[in-house]
Amino acid sequence: MNNSKKSLIIGGIVSFFLLILALTCTERIDAGHEGLLVKMYGSDKGVQDVALVTGRVWYNPLTEQVFEVPTFVQTVNYQAFTVNAKDGSVFTVDPTMSLKVIDGQSPKIFRKYRKNITEVLQNTLVNHIKDVYRIEFNKYTTDSIISRREAFENGVQNKMNQFLAKEGFAMEQLTSGIQYPEIITKAINAKNAAVQEAQRVENELKVAEANAKKLIVQAEAEARANELRKQSLSNLLIQQQFIEKWDGKTAIYGNAPSFFKSVE
Repeated sequence: MNNSKKSLIIGGIVSFFLLILALTCTERIDAGHEGLLVKMYGSDKGVQDVALVTGRVWYNPLTEQVFEVPTFVQTVNYQAFTVNAKDGSVFTVDPTMSLKVIDGQSPKIFRKYRKNITEVLQNTLVNHIKDVYRIEFNKYTTDSIISRREAFENGVQNKMNQFLAKEGFAMEQLTSGIQYPEIITKAINAKNAAVQEAQRVENELKVAEANAKKLIVQAEAEARANELRKQSLSNLLIQQQFIEKWDGKTAIYGNAPSFFKSVE
């Protein structure tokens, strides 16, 4: 085999390995993500071992690793849990939260938790979220939570925003999904039923009053009409009507024959 063929073969092998190396030593960070270049070994590990990177990243797969962190808004439905109000009543909270990693904060989050963002959001933050609700619930009695629900929710959201910002997250929306104690729910339902029943009775009473007024008006109108008819029925008018309908036979009224009956 001559030298030119050997050079071609060697060149092909080198190109192949360079291609493999290029494919395994580079990573492209997708849109809506931040890249983290993490040193797995060496003197920098544990100190400044996480760097924020964007675009196409070249790294040494033997000592480094690249992670993609989503920076778009994610919605997490947390499992329901119970908390106590100031007077001991037990409430159930079933929170749903929409939040995102604050731009540029992914290295800080990774250094603290050493976990992927999904695990941090769905598992690691749960106890902190529960603590926020426990602190806020402990300020309110059962009655005040119901009567001052908006103030309670604002307190929860403010504390949640402060906590999450410190952790590198921005909250977009929070739904507490609060369920009242069963005894309170029954009392509220009973009150609502009583209000509805009172409204129904009031409506029926209004209908009855309206019908009664209608009957009175009709009776008054009928009495007025009768009075007018009575006033209009003079003796002469009656006699005229009698003559108009007379069949030519003499009518007899009383003991003595009389043509007209006395109408008084």
